[in-house]
Amino acid sequence: MTDPSLWRRLSAFLLGALLAAGAAAQSAPRDRPRSADYIVAVVNQELVTQGELAQRVARLRQEAARANQPVPPEGQLAREALDDLIDERVLLTFARETGPKVDEAELDRAVGIVAQQNQLTVPQLRERLQRDGVDYARFRANVRDQLLVERVREREVQSRLRVSDSEVTEFLDQMRRTREAELNIAQLLVAVPEGASEAVLAERRQRAEQALARARAGEPFEALVRELSDGGNKEAGGALGLRPSSRLPDAFLDATRGLEPGQVAPQLLRTGAGFHVLKLVERRQDAMDRVTQTRARHILLRPTPQQPAPQVARRLAEYKQQIERGAASFEALARQHSDDGSAAQGGDLGWVSPGVFVPEFQQAMDRLPVGGLSDPVPSRFGIHLIQVLDRRAATLEPAQVREMARAQLREQRYEQTLNDWVRELRGRAYIELREPPSP
Repeated sequence: MTDPSLWRRLSAFLLGALLAAGAAAQSAPRDRPRSADYIVAVVNQELVTQGELAQRVARLRQEAARANQPVPPEGQLAREALDDLIDERVLLTFARETGPKVDEAELDRAVGIVAQQNQLTVPQLRERLQRDGVDYARFRANVRDQLLVERVREREVQSRLRVSDSEVTEFLDQMRRTREAELNIAQLLVAVPEGASEAVLAERRQRAEQALARARAGEPFEALVRELSDGGNKEAGGALGLRPSSRLPDAFLDATRGLEPGQVAPQLLRTGAGFHVLKLVERRQDAMDRVTQTRARHILLRPTPQQPAPQVARRLAEYKQQIERGAASFEALARQHSDDGSAAQGGDLGWVSPGVFVPEFQQAMDRLPVGGLSDPVPSRFGIHLIQVLDRRAATLEPAQVREMARAQLREQRYEQTLNDWVRELRGRAYIELREPPSP
């Protein structure tokens, strides 16, 4: 396979809908094999045919070529393709047995999305299927199966993604330990001119030591800065303002390490600029509750066997050009084409904190300026066109911080949990591999 991830290997089956005769026939396990075809596997009561296997091998070969990756040997491709098809049948049979019903209104909407993805109306889609020899009722049954699989997958995987309170606490503690501190340090600088004589150096040192003694005796640091400092920020009492530790001189960090806010460093700091008396005004080590929230919108298109990822990405790139030219609005395109539940709101996802979206989406969104429009962004849900509408600083309640951490842990474990669940289902399934018929 071009990608070892089980999710990516199953994404077309789980997220796609059947768009043409070949795909419709492939995904309908109730179909009997054609006379020139033969059965290569039985999965529970479902069949996998050699024709399907050959088509899947061809698709994997095309995907590897499009990704500029080496094409595996034919035997390896065939084994991986057969594994894919068996996994799909295992998921489908489980979904049919345990999944919730899909009512006709939901099915109508899904078929409408399939038509939109092909730039067709539903009547035009029916005509196309009829022209290709595909029964429309069978097509709807295939779409219903895919909806079932997607719902059952979400239900089963989410129920297995258990994150305990102790794991959340440990995760937050680890983040706090590695999170960069923010410091506000105030300085009183007694400058030393470059090339100063020993006498001048001694005089400046004495002035600085006197200032340090007065500060440690309790005189207001701000008043001493205004009286004695040669540095800037006198009106702010010499305070540099809250800065990440990476943006402060190492010498300042070393001199104030171990101090509590409000304390003055016990020793002078000597640098090329002169002598510094330093005071730690504020330290913010735990900034977990302060986040930047983003309001974004997106258009989601889901790749399918007949509309692979490169074709979907080109469509989204065309939408981006239309928006940038002013030929179409983002909202209208989202309402008309997006496969996401946010389509009715023009793709608007509302205000969200970090960690809510999958990493691929989050990273692409974070790189955009306000008003910025992304290139097509692939994720496990499909391919997105993202626009950032606004950003704001927000302070979260402790319970919200914990929920944000819980969501991040669940996301980290999602794919492995999915893999484990599919392996579990496969281990319980009846799978019979068959040899080719004798000539």
